[in-house]
Amino acid sequence: MNPLSRMAKKFGLLFRRDRFRAELDEEMAFHREQAEKEMIAEGASAPVAHTGAARRFGNPTLVREQSHRVIAFRWETVVQDLRFAFRQLRQNPGFALTAMLTLALGVGASVAIFAFVDAALIKPLPYREPTRLVQLFESIPLGPRFHLSYPDYLDWKRMQKSFTSLEVFEPYGFMMQTQDGLRKVDGAHVSAGFFRTLGVAPILGRDFYDGEDAAAPARTVLLSYSVWQNRYGGSSSVLGKPVVLDGDTYTIIGVLPRSFSFAPAEPADYWGILKPQTCRGCHGLFGVARLKPGVTVAAALADVQAIAEQLAKQYPDSNRDQRGFLLPLTEVIIGDIRPILLVVLAGSGLLLLIAGANVASLLLVRAESRKREIAVRGALGASPRRLVRQFVTEGMLLASVGCLLGIAAAARSMHTLTTLIPKDMMDSMPFLHGLGLNARVVTYGCLLSALAGVLFALTPIARLRFSDIRGGLSEGGRTAAGLAWRHFGAKLVVIELATAVVLLAGAGLLGKSLYRLLHTDIGIQSDHIAMVQVHAQPEKYKGDPKQAALGREVIRRLSELPGVKSAALTTKLPIEDADWTTGFAILGQPDNGEHKEVAIRMISPGYLTTLKTTLADGRYFQESDDASHPKVVIVNQAMAKQYFSGQKVVGKQISFGGPKDPPMQIVGVINDIQEGQLDAAPRGAMYLPFDQNPDYSFVVVVRTMQDEQTMLPAIESSLHAIDPGMAIYNPMTMDEKIHDAPSTYLHRSSAWLVGGFAVIALVLGVVGLYGVVAYSVGQRRREIGVRMALGAQRSTVQKMVMKQAAWLTTAGIAIGMICAVGASLLMRKLLFGVEAWDAMTLVVVAMILGAASLVASFLPAQRAASVNPTEALRAE
Repeated sequence: MNPLSRMAKKFGLLFRRDRFRAELDEEMAFHREQAEKEMIAEGASAPVAHTGAARRFGNPTLVREQSHRVIAFRWETVVQDLRFAFRQLRQNPGFALTAMLTLALGVGASVAIFAFVDAALIKPLPYREPTRLVQLFESIPLGPRFHLSYPDYLDWKRMQKSFTSLEVFEPYGFMMQTQDGLRKVDGAHVSAGFFRTLGVAPILGRDFYDGEDAAAPARTVLLSYSVWQNRYGGSSSVLGKPVVLDGDTYTIIGVLPRSFSFAPAEPADYWGILKPQTCRGCHGLFGVARLKPGVTVAAALADVQAIAEQLAKQYPDSNRDQRGFLLPLTEVIIGDIRPILLVVLAGSGLLLLIAGANVASLLLVRAESRKREIAVRGALGASPRRLVRQFVTEGMLLASVGCLLGIAAAARSMHTLTTLIPKDMMDSMPFLHGLGLNARVVTYGCLLSALAGVLFALTPIARLRFSDIRGGLSEGGRTAAGLAWRHFGAKLVVIELATAVVLLAGAGLLGKSLYRLLHTDIGIQSDHIAMVQVHAQPEKYKGDPKQAALGREVIRRLSELPGVKSAALTTKLPIEDADWTTGFAILGQPDNGEHKEVAIRMISPGYLTTLKTTLADGRYFQESDDASHPKVVIVNQAMAKQYFSGQKVVGKQISFGGPKDPPMQIVGVINDIQEGQLDAAPRGAMYLPFDQNPDYSFVVVVRTMQDEQTMLPAIESSLHAIDPGMAIYNPMTMDEKIHDAPSTYLHRSSAWLVGGFAVIALVLGVVGLYGVVAYSVGQRRREIGVRMALGAQRSTVQKMVMKQAAWLTTAGIAIGMICAVGASLLMRKLLFGVEAWDAMTLVVVAMILGAASLVASFLPAQRAASVNPTEALRAE
């Protein structure tokens, strides 16, 4: 018979199975009757002949199954198993819903976090051979990731031996000239070979020519795909059109691919050609390079360090104490979020472990109640293999439904989590755009489903002994004390409680870190402060006198607004990055070859009082500190301690170190304002009077007498009234700035995510403990009845049950504390002002878990104490 005929026959049998069974039963009955007749003919009585014939042909159910396996279509048995599994779950809706939702909770959290990990750590960057890309910096005594100067870039490019190409970018955006005046647009300046180094080509137009950045008259720009669509309508006629950026007319030459993004410079809509520069001491560039084949990151680092040392000797005035530094581009882009992703991935894994353990516990409890069913089915002829297959089907069905629910919940939670990320941070993480289910994430979810199915199938199989049919029938589904289950379930509960301790401790430490971070002394009073950035037209305000006059007019107008207590200007706000630094020299002291560098800010006279800083010595700036008077400077305490230790600071003179730089007299010392991120150490800083160092770009800082958020529209309107052509952008309050700072977000998001996992883990762990204790009480009902019949008091029974719960809780807490300290050491980079072994946090966690366990075990203990001895003994 050919294969098609055999298949047709099997399908025919599938659709005629009722007829087949009827014919099989008829055939079996016929042979039994014939055997009975033969025995009666040999002299046996009718009852003896009937029994003998039945014994000769064996169990009819077993014969039916064996016959069915021989000729039936194999998928029919699978369908039967699935139908039976559905019936079992439908008959136990409480068990089914609890198990599925518990598993969905664990799978959903794990899949959602894995999607973030996949987007950030697994999916390769959208460039050609991204593992060979590195980002270059110049390191200074203040830190390793500072800017290059244009002349240094040219020297590095000429002298390096490790890269096939080396280019630079400047990620500071543009001021676009419009009919209504200036408008801030996102963008970056790049050198000519920047996109070829990344391996990215425009989808429309052309890339920059080699050497195009060296031609001073050339002003060309590439557009991002989004601005091409939104601003220029996606028209190909955009090529050749002019656009005025930073006062220069640029020509649009191309459009970048839709998928292109470059996180270190994002957000960026306009990618303009870099202007040549001659100032070696002016730093504002970052390098990006492609390693030569076979060159390691370590070898390239040694190369740029050697070049930087050579330049430091060749140009000691500008390059002293400057070193070379580089990192893989992947590390630069995702390095800051890798710790939090790994922490929450570990947390979601632990949560999945608890969920799986709880479902396994439910299955074990259910397996105890199905002992009689399994024994009956075995007695009727079901083979162990057939029973195992049924449990596998039930486990896979349960796991599949739970995992499908979890994946659906994960897809929704991904969207919710991305909306919680501040926009400016989201712009710097373009790899999270379009986050959702993809092949890797779905495969991960399916893998979890398969593992869960195996676990759920093996759990009841390991508990039930299919060969002990007589024991199962006689026990009626009970064990003397359920010792095997109690021991195994107790171990699961200890694991769950230990996991809950780890997550609770982690959440406690991260929460305490966040509290310390938000309450760290930043040197100012952040309440009632509104801020907005201003950029005036440089051609309209040429020269220091016009820029100083503009600053004074802005302060005057804003100070007259109702609800404004004071107004001031600064060139850079607190709680930002670590740039805007300067070198300096102390007049009258030997140099000793030390390079001195601190942060520098230009501020108006009322800035420090508006922020409510503390004056440690000397005075604040006055209105008379203008261009007609000697230059003055105020320093913070960190700078005073670092460079004037033990000396009287006020009255000292410093300069920028050049032979033509005039001296500046220190007139005041203030407390340390947090100029860097919240979790950074205080750093030295100097403050210069705005009127002696004016600029057409500055930040307005206003202290209000009412809600600062409501004052922002009035502040913007007042500024536009001064000059409608000024660009007014980034309105915010100081509290918003602190709340949305990268360091704050990192600590807050990690605390909330791990805290959420911890709460779920606590609930699941307590539920698991309740299940173990409650099941133990149910299994020991006869024992408890005997104890009470022999005179045991209800309080004694309560203590007995509570003691069991106490031992499990103590073991879980003890193991969890050891693991918690180890886990905390691994995430210590996320901690601020808190030690990994913080005793108070661990004690509070132990108390919370102990109290929750006490509540969980109280109800089973009460139930045990209320057992009626007579009824318990009669039931047995």
